[in-house]
Formats: sequence, structure tokens, C-alpha cells
Amino acid sequence: MTLWEAIAVLVAGVGAGMINVIVGSGTLITFPVLLAVGIPPVTANVSNSFGLVPGSLSGVIGYRRELAGQRRRLLRLGSASLLGGLVGAMLLITLPSGAFDAIVPVLILLALVLVVIQPKVARAVAARRHPDGDPDGSLVLLGGVFLTGVYGGYFGAAQGVLLMALMGMLLQEDLQRINAVKNALAMTVNAVAALFFLFTATVNWAAAGLIAAGSLVGGLLGAKVGRRLPPAVLRGVIVVVGLAAVTKLLMS
Repeated sequence: MTLWEAIAVLVAGVGAGMINVIVGSGTLITFPVLLAVGIPPVTANVSNSFGLVPGSLSGVIGYRRELAGQRRRLLRLGSASLLGGLVGAMLLITLPSGAFDAIVPVLILLALVLVVIQPKVARAVAARRHPDGDPDGSLVLLGGVFLTGVYGGYFGAAQGVLLMALMGMLLQEDLQRINAVKNALAMTVNAVAALFFLFTATVNWAAAGLIAAGSLVGGLLGAKVGRRLPPAVLRGVIVVVGLAAVTKLLMS
């Protein structure tokens, strides 16, 4: 990478770290940038998984107050995320690279739709939440978290949006505390996928390191400052870079 390309990847890492904590679609920032600097799609995805782990961790630390008293829930749902993330990472490595090239544009478009409709989902969640809901979630939630982990281990864009929708509908809990759990589950998926890729895939360590440094800062900013940013602005940025990623993949 040139100096300017390295700066672009670093800045993308900051943006992704912030957006992951707030919305959960940071991959739609970093993935297009990695493609733009010439990194092959599968290697870009693997390197991105490594780079986003520190950002997820900083987001968890930033939300530590909201995580208080949720240990049992974290262990239960975290186990499903860990297993799902491992399965998704295995699928990425075992399926032909051509399958990834074909599937990812569809996944990105799906993620963009989820990001756009997220406000409507949030309103529907608030309206449907039942005061007597299961405090730790049902088997339906456990299965949904597992499947979201599979998706996150394979690609991961907007897995946070999926988690927020699932937990918001099925848990009787404050949304900020749900967001804190979302950050912990996303970190689990990214970490187990990265560990698996360490032994099975090619990592662009320069890109991974730049994203890691950026996402670490971005995660802390997202936990402290990012909640004050207009959500519409963040969604607009995500949609623009996501469409750029789809265009780049289809053209290549």
C-alpha cells in the first residue's frame, strides 16, 4: 500500500469502529476500502475480521456500565455467537472463493436494506415489547443469535443490526443495555473467526493492523461521542460505501 492508501484504511478503521458500536455495520466502511487498495475479496474479509476485534473490545469497555448484571445472559448468548462465528468462518474457508464473490454482493445489499429500515424496526420493537417477556430470551433468540453468528463469521456486515432487532423483540430490556450485549456478541464472533483464520487463511497484516488501530480509537469514540451523531447521517454514509462495495465487486 502507498502512504495515502494506508491512511485511507486507517481512517476507515476509525469509522468502522465507531459505527459498529452505534449501529453495527462497520464492515460496510472497511471492506470497500480494502477492495479499493487492491486486496482480494476473501483476504480483505479475513483481514477485516482481525482488524475489527480491538474496536469491538473498546466498544464493550465503553459500555461496561450497561453490561452490569447481564453475566448469565452474556454467557448464554455468547456461546451461541461463538459457535455460529466458528461455523461461518469455516464456511468462508471451505467454500470456493467464487462462492464468496457471488454471495457477498447479495449480503451487502441485504445489509443495506437492514440499515435503512432499522428505525422502523426499532419502532416496531418498542411497540411489540411485552412487559412479561423472558428476561434471558427464548430458544428462538438463541437460534437467531447462532445464525447471526454464522453470518458474522462468514462476512458480518450489519450483524449488529440483526442482533439488535432480535434481542429488541425478544428481550424485556432497555435498548442501551441490549446494545451493550450486541457489542459483546459481535466481538465474540469477530474474535473466534479471526482465531480460526489465523491458522487457515491468508491475512494482510498491514491492512489488519491499520484497521485494528483505527477501530480501537473508533470504538472508544463511538461509546462516548457517537451516540450524539444524527443516525440518519451514519446510515447515509453506510449506504453510500456499501453501494460502492457492490459496484466494485460486480465490476471485478
